[in-house]
Amino acid sequence: MERLRTGWGLRARTAVLVAGTLAMTLPASAQPGSFINFESGPVRPLAISADGASLYAVNTPDARLEIFDLTGAAPRLDASVAVGLEPVAVAVESAGRVWVVNHLSDSVSVVDVASSPPRVVRTLHVGDEPRDIVFAGPGRRRAFITTAHRGQNTPDPTGAYQTPGIGRADVWVFDADALGAELGGTPRAVVNLFGDVPRALAVTPDGARVYAAVFFSGNRTTTVPEGAVCDGGAGAGPCDVFGTMYPGGLPAPNTNHAGLPGPETGLIIRQPTLGGPWVDELGRDWSAAVRFTLPDEDVFAIDAMADPPVEVAAYAGVGTVLFGMAVHPSGDLLVVNTEAHNEIRFEGPGDYVRTTMARPGLPPTVRGRLHESRITRVTPAGAVTPVPLNPHLDYAASPQPADARWRTLATPTAIALSADGATAYVSALGSSSIGVVPTGEVTAGTIDPSLDRAIWLRDPYPGGPVGLVVDDARGALYALTRFDNAVVTIDLASRAVTARTRMHSPEPAEVVVGRPLLYDAAYTSSTGEASCASCHVFGDNDQLGWDLGNPDDDALPNPNPRGVIGTNQPFNPLKGPMTTQSLRGLANHGPMHWRGDRTAAHSGGDPLDERNAFVEFNVAFAGLLGRDEGPLTEVEMGRFADFAMTLTYPPNPIRRLDNTLRANEDRGRDIYFNRAGIDAVATCNGCHVYDRARGFFGGDGRFTFEGEPQHFKVAHLRNAYTKVGMFGMPAVSFVSDPGGHASTGPQVRGFGYLHDGSVDTALRFFHASVFVGFSSLAEREDMTAFVMAFDSDLPPVVGQQVTLAPGAGLEALNRASLLIQRAQAPMVWPGGATVTECDLVVRGVVAGEDRGFLLEADGNFHSDRAGEPPRTTADMLALLTGANVLTVTCAPPGSGARMAYDRDEDGARDRDELDGAADPADRAPIAIPASPIAPPVMPMTDAGPVDLDAGAPVADAGPTPGRDADVGSDAGPGVVPGVDAGPGDTMTDGGCGCRVGARPGRAPLGLLLGALAVLLARRRRLG
Repeated sequence: MERLRTGWGLRARTAVLVAGTLAMTLPASAQPGSFINFESGPVRPLAISADGASLYAVNTPDARLEIFDLTGAAPRLDASVAVGLEPVAVAVESAGRVWVVNHLSDSVSVVDVASSPPRVVRTLHVGDEPRDIVFAGPGRRRAFITTAHRGQNTPDPTGAYQTPGIGRADVWVFDADALGAELGGTPRAVVNLFGDVPRALAVTPDGARVYAAVFFSGNRTTTVPEGAVCDGGAGAGPCDVFGTMYPGGLPAPNTNHAGLPGPETGLIIRQPTLGGPWVDELGRDWSAAVRFTLPDEDVFAIDAMADPPVEVAAYAGVGTVLFGMAVHPSGDLLVVNTEAHNEIRFEGPGDYVRTTMARPGLPPTVRGRLHESRITRVTPAGAVTPVPLNPHLDYAASPQPADARWRTLATPTAIALSADGATAYVSALGSSSIGVVPTGEVTAGTIDPSLDRAIWLRDPYPGGPVGLVVDDARGALYALTRFDNAVVTIDLASRAVTARTRMHSPEPAEVVVGRPLLYDAAYTSSTGEASCASCHVFGDNDQLGWDLGNPDDDALPNPNPRGVIGTNQPFNPLKGPMTTQSLRGLANHGPMHWRGDRTAAHSGGDPLDERNAFVEFNVAFAGLLGRDEGPLTEVEMGRFADFAMTLTYPPNPIRRLDNTLRANEDRGRDIYFNRAGIDAVATCNGCHVYDRARGFFGGDGRFTFEGEPQHFKVAHLRNAYTKVGMFGMPAVSFVSDPGGHASTGPQVRGFGYLHDGSVDTALRFFHASVFVGFSSLAEREDMTAFVMAFDSDLPPVVGQQVTLAPGAGLEALNRASLLIQRAQAPMVWPGGATVTECDLVVRGVVAGEDRGFLLEADGNFHSDRAGEPPRTTADMLALLTGANVLTVTCAPPGSGARMAYDRDEDGARDRDELDGAADPADRAPIAIPASPIAPPVMPMTDAGPVDLDAGAPVADAGPTPGRDADVGSDAGPGVVPGVDAGPGDTMTDGGCGCRVGARPGRAPLGLLLGALAVLLARRRRLG
């Protein structure tokens, strides 16, 4: 222990010099902001205590667990506990402990809620990007947690990316009574599942069986590489490619409406029946081109009673993107999901396709029907039956009926059941509503899409529900809404919203104001089902390929800057398959789409202006999402673009926590930067530019020609590790690999690398014919290793945590030492500023108080009381006595002060404010623009007319019990630049400004005024 303390002291003294130098050279304008938007998707954000007295809610943007008291008329914030970064799920272990899953921190916070104040007592380390948690098994004492099969806290951080035929979804199982190793716990088992990234969990009422769902499970589609599709289009006959016969060319139409021939491209095919042939839209058999099998196992059953727990069953055909699950008392499993239709080619109105009569019996385009919302029923016997949530939709109708969008439930993120199982409540993120679905209809296979099945959360702005929990004892339903970061209370008898409490959020205005435009299907499509988030799930992607050419469009010029080679080949309106790209990391990367055909230069701007390149997507609302009203307004599209620019990639989970490269990665790096003529023209870095100062992570916005029929923008490399899972492809001329084209057996993905996902592995890509500079297979393997560990905006240590208790052991202290070291390591921030790899935040309970500390430039820890002297590392260790427990977290650069001691960023330290009976989290909530559309008000048979969400007053929930609950208008207080608040409405305080609990007598008056406002509003709207 003494040796370790001395080591910390040496590091701290060194840090004084390093950090002092950084402070002198750091340009203020280039500093990172205090909030980084990862847009993590909440999975199980709400839970009720066993006695029904408390509601637990994860506050994803603020990295906290909020604890609400349910014993009053409405939920009241009782306590707030700092946990890990991006918490997305919470589950109750016992009367005294709840567990919180931290998506970005790769951790689980075990929170003692029986202590005062509540505190984190253990931090468990798990695999990459954990998402959900349930308790099951003997006595329900086993915790099951979904994670990706990779990450720095696993035995194999790389996730065996080079190994075909393995599952890439894990469920970690911990024994709640024997957590194991102090550093991060010891799992009882890690159950590997044959799927890609997992998400939701569900448990049977007896706790004996756990179900785990693959998030992006796919739909048995894949791409035939361009080299295996016969040239000549619809008129081409079968052809032989390296000894294999393929059935023909691309189906018609092969030109646009003006007769311009499209390029030769690949082709998306589907296997309609498990084990059957792979066919295109003409029914031609392309099975010879698919050198693997896709079992398409979507949901897995785990025997929770076995020791260790084991998988006992798998179910296919459940859906493409699986969001949430619940087990019915009958034993049926209900899964809310979306089913993709990427086998349908083209976007746009389809006028030219109809005139060609080329696709009889098929939709002319995929407009408006990208991902269909469903509930899939899985019986205990294993029968899988998908049931559409929106059977009323006629996707071919143009324009859509006026009420179509209001009958629709879009992007179903969660499902909760009433105690008797008679009713399912579905959170429809894309509709900003909660669907009330009798489970008998699901069993019957037909759901009634009547207008009155929805509880709307759109008054006056869309709320965006992502999680639900039923409170049967009170006849209430609680929803967590992502757009306003609120807990909404719904009376189930009247289906009226009775309270809405906005939790404190550090998100800036551009995030809050722009976010709804990503998800709001009711506004951005006329079916009410399609939104940008249908494919760009939580701002990322659906891991599928789509052919979204538009035969009704014309060619566009290519004004973008060229790379080392290439010409300004025009953008053909037909383009072939392209995999969905993430919306993360758009900043600093210029024109958009694989080809760069969304470019600001088309509107006379700078072709490297990515913000205005994003604005060019406005045409997609009419042409792809099916918005009969046409594009968004200029102001709306500007809000959307500003939001999109904030989306950020997480740290690379394969890269070492100390940010060093393994030997093979380092050898690959040397080739990447120094091997001239790797493609006969340049180094790898000559095209795939890596330059942190300019924000380039493998691409700088230029395009190039690499031996394909079309020219493409040079792709960045930050997310190459996420594309692992497809192994096996046919021999084509693009890849000069001399062998290895036999079938590889079962795999978990149908799309891999390259723009169309047709190249199965990064290693295979480095066998492409253009790469003439490699001297051996070993060099290609080294390059693959470097690309898999490619740097991202944030270093790998960001988010990592360790909890230290009195008598902390060597492993835990060494991890804390590593975090301190990285918090003192210089790093260039995208934009040019020099920062450190992370801001080191320490939080915990000291002497009965919730405290926060930040490691600052002087090498000491500064606290949430401004008058306290700074503490050395040894001083911090000395705090570990009695019941004191401290959690050390590497926060994103720029976020440390906010997370450690100034939550509302008002310049006053949190404990100083609490000592003075002030609120340390009283920043006014940012006003969300009112919804431009409103659903019809439907009369209720049991409670009279309901006014949308009843105009429930907003309470801004700060961290102090009873202190911060502003009762005001639904819009909440705050001013957003550029948002028209309406005549005479300055949005300065959002209402009466009453502070519930601030002093005796104020709360009843505030509630009375709030109730009066509701009644008056209802009279106006119903009159």
